[in-house]
Amino acid sequence: MTNKIAHIAGLALAAGISAGLVASPAAAQSAPMEKCYGVAKAGQNDCAAGPGTSCAGTSTRDYQGDAWKLVKKGTCETTKTPKGMGSLTPIKR
Repeated sequence: MTNKIAHIAGLALAAGISAGLVASPAAAQSAPMEKCYGVAKAGQNDCAAGPGTSCAGTSTRDYQGDAWKLVKKGTCETTKTPKGMGSLTPIKR
């Protein structure tokens, strides 16, 4: 009987953790976002990476000033990188 109770408790714990993991991305996606220039690592931008690029994942340098990444609204200009702070508009780097 003890084995059966332990098994049920384990299943309940796993279900609870799974439900929490499933709910988290939905909550994160509903948060207001904004474009932040100069914060993406090379190849990890969400879009806009200058002339001759097609869009997402096409930045060629870390923290490229004309490539943006979506970040939580209000956090862009306080995001620190080795090349300076994030910007709401394209920057020269």
